Amino acid sequence: MTDRPLQEATFLILTSLAAGPQHGYGIMTDVAEISGGSVRLRAGTLYAALDRLREAGLAEVDREEVVDGRLRRYYRLTTAGGQKLAAEAARVGHNSAVAVNRLGLAGGAA
Repeated sequence: MTDRPLQEATFLILTSLAAGPQHGYGIMTDVAEISGGSVRLRAGTLYAALDRLREAGLAEVDREEVVDGRLRRYYRLTTAGGQKLAAEAARVGHNSAVAVNRLGLAGGAA
């Protein structure tokens, strides 16, 4: 992945993985929770994003296990993925602080 800002879904997937290894359904439910329900990933979207993140070295397969006769694959954040997420969180935080300041919302004034 380039140094471009992360798309929201990608940012949320990495944020989900920052809590520890998770399987696909766990990531989907965590992303919905983190986003307050505004982002709901479909399986195809999630696995395409995970493939891109793996190719970029930002996520990797942690382990696989069989549950109820089906393979469950767990993913984890790599060191590079953690660094990318931290940089993006700092960028978004800075931009948000500037917006709050310019709107005069700092200090509770509205």
